[in-house]
Amino acid sequence: MSNLTQVVNVDKTLRTLKKTVHASDTDQLLSSTGPYTFFAPNDLAFEKLEKGLVEKLLEPHNRTQLADLLNNHIVSGKYPFKELKDGDKLTTINGKELLMQERNGTISIGDIKILPREAKISNGVMHLADTVIQ
Repeated sequence: MSNLTQVVNVDKTLRTLKKTVHASDTDQLLSSTGPYTFFAPNDLAFEKLEKGLVEKLLEPHNRTQLADLLNNHIVSGKYPFKELKDGDKLTTINGKELLMQERNGTISIGDIKILPREAKISNGVMHLADTVIQ
């Protein structure tokens, strides 16, 4: 069974996330015991960011800023998609509060749609986010 980093490494829709996870050393955390819930922004999510921002964050001197951005997507504990409910408040590992909303069967964090990602993961669970959580 793969850990969160290994799942990111092989998913073709998470190429930008793979680069950012490794550049920020977040891969170390996502390979650890956990469990973690990772709201993984897909490539389309990163494309919505200000032009040039990802490249800037990938520069070595911006590693801390990049790690902080990625930490907005990681929650301690395992929260399977089917257990996410309207009104749930999850706190990320850097203290940001994520408010879950459910409308017509769609789960979101504000305007950010959350999609289930079916994968057996040894140290947590991963959901896909269509927008980067800032």
